[in-house]
Amino acid sequence: MRTQNGESVLARAVRIFEAFTPEEPALTISEVSRRTGLHVATASRLVAELVSYGLLTRDDDRRVRIGMRLWELATRASPSLSLRNAAMPFMEGVHDVVGHHVQLGVLDGDEVLFLERLTAPEAVINYTRIAGRLPLHASSSGLVLLAHGPADLRERVLGGPLDRYTPDTPATAARLRAVLAEVRPQGYAYCPGYVHPDALGIAAPVRDARGEVVAALAVIVPNEAGLVRRARGADGGTRCLTRAGSRRKFVSQGSVSQGFVSH
Repeated sequence: MRTQNGESVLARAVRIFEAFTPEEPALTISEVSRRTGLHVATASRLVAELVSYGLLTRDDDRRVRIGMRLWELATRASPSLSLRNAAMPFMEGVHDVVGHHVQLGVLDGDEVLFLERLTAPEAVINYTRIAGRLPLHASSSGLVLLAHGPADLRERVLGGPLDRYTPDTPATAARLRAVLAEVRPQGYAYCPGYVHPDALGIAAPVRDARGEVVAALAVIVPNEAGLVRRARGADGGTRCLTRAGSRRKFVSQGSVSQGFVSH
């Protein structure tokens, strides 16, 4: 079903879902209207219908937020669920060694989308969150996925705007080419201060049973010499975790044949 301007009702519903952010998970109808460009009456009618299906829910103050039913439906048949479940034992083992952040990211368009993150009290600053995104050129996970991705993706990113988060971000095509040229031969991305001056990201590829890179697993630790050595020292432990995961046949469950290996 389409509206008079040719836009489908489904497209309008998607615009409503996209209006919610991690920073503002609950919105008034007026805020939904303003963010979507829908008339208030239209937004109110569509929100009411989405609430009736449990896809949105209303708070006591009449603000609306994403409903549990939407989470249930999205999770039930999510192609990322088997990957997340297979990677979790590796992530927990690495987290025990590193003690800061460990995160799993996949390529989605021209960005890295984070499926899971483990953290710790008083861990170093980290801008990523579950279901959050970062540009490929600035993050350790993104650089791994970009280096192992198709050539046309690399050229598109290299030819596009490259936001600079810190003085160390590879924000020119020449610098980014140089960084990417190191990732595949050394087997990991090493990114001191690329997103925040206080944080160091180290990421390596996660491969499927055919050897194709399907995700990146990263640690985020303080950008300090002693802790950098500790993060690099996780190599032996993560190799052991990879072998243990193989014996438990995580590959046959649909995902990971080669886990995280930091250097």
